[in-house]
Amino acid sequence: MTPHAPHAPFVDSAAGAAVKAADRAHVFHSWSAQGLIDPLAVAGAEGAYFWDYDGNRYLDFTSGLVYTNIGYQHPTVVAAIQEQAGKLVTFAPAFAVEARSEAARLIAERTPGDLDKIFFTNGGAEAVENAIRMARLHTGRTKVFSAYRSYHGATSTAINLTGDPRRWPSDNGSAGVVRFWTPFLYRSPFHAATEAEECARALQHLEDTLAFEGPATVAAIILETIPGTAGIMTPPPGYLAGVREICDRYGIVFVLDEVMAGFGRTGKWFAADHYDVVPDLMTFAKGVNSGYVPLGGVAINAEIAATFDTRPYPGGLTYSGHPLACAAAVATIQVMEDEKVIENAAHIGETVLGPGLRELAERHPSVGEVRGLGAFWALDLVRDKETREPLVPYNATGEANAPMAAFGAAAKKHGLWPFINMNRTHAVPACNVTEAEAKEGLAALDAALAVADEHTV
Repeated sequence: MTPHAPHAPFVDSAAGAAVKAADRAHVFHSWSAQGLIDPLAVAGAEGAYFWDYDGNRYLDFTSGLVYTNIGYQHPTVVAAIQEQAGKLVTFAPAFAVEARSEAARLIAERTPGDLDKIFFTNGGAEAVENAIRMARLHTGRTKVFSAYRSYHGATSTAINLTGDPRRWPSDNGSAGVVRFWTPFLYRSPFHAATEAEECARALQHLEDTLAFEGPATVAAIILETIPGTAGIMTPPPGYLAGVREICDRYGIVFVLDEVMAGFGRTGKWFAADHYDVVPDLMTFAKGVNSGYVPLGGVAINAEIAATFDTRPYPGGLTYSGHPLACAAAVATIQVMEDEKVIENAAHIGETVLGPGLRELAERHPSVGEVRGLGAFWALDLVRDKETREPLVPYNATGEANAPMAAFGAAAKKHGLWPFINMNRTHAVPACNVTEAEAKEGLAALDAALAVADEHTV
């Protein structure tokens, strides 16, 4: 039974119906067949929860699109946005503005190494677009290597860099992108038996691919530090360091995409901090201000920044470093510090989510593998634990996707809004989720996985 929200100020089904009707008449939704969707009309949200106009409350195990790292409606950040709106609601990016300067300073203080220059964008895809442009201009080369299991955004370059099927309708085949396999022992493309073998073989595969493409033609290698939508596969020890060494050897720019994994999601400021690796460029967005106002960016090292000391950088955005967005970032970073949000994500991952999800895996035949850290976890759902056959086929739709659809419906029935992609469900709550809320989510997953179990062999 879906619980009713103690935070919901009222129940107004008629208002919800009006919102839904206007949406269906006029809103064109992303990644969707417009006539086949039924969006929930949301009346409000607070902390780790949101609710509809009928008063049904859901624990959000998606954090929006993995961006509400401090939850919904945090009063400190809302107040900072209101204060900035009263002071200076907007201003062009060519000027020095307090909120913009302070946001850049705070971000640069937390990025690894000498990533001390910040180019602001409106989101993650634009950050990736500009990072690749910078790498190409800096090196004078054109090719970019990216992973098959990846997602980098929906704009022109970013979607061509993406590995998952959302790329296919927009793949022009001439974007200078070369894809390669990254390590993933559970579904290893390298027939490895151990993490060490997987790491060594993945690095050799990258070396071999570079050799045949010509290292001197490659501008950048871009990786999600920990792939997000593709399945939250934490890299084996030594892999990222190995890629760093390869990039150094051939003069290739190493780009880490931290749009999803950054700003506390993994229990550290950036996922790169787990691996002691410093990229040349790092993209960010989402958690930088919990998505309260659109903001993204590229953190740039000293060498690449110097390329544009006397040579104009040919890129920019009207709303780059928008004061409202930057004020939200300043407040969010302060909240993360003051309320120990990052420490909480690490603690919850180590003591509640990790152990709890692994315990579910022991009891449910539909759970093939659990992987992740912090507030960033994935359950790989299977038809058969022995063969590791996915619960649904790759990129399944319609009837072929029925087992995952049934699992999702069961989760919602038990008050949990799940993150589902192909044969996986991800547990990605707010980074300041409480132990009680995390356990509530685990209980709902337990009930929903019983439905997934019905589709196992």
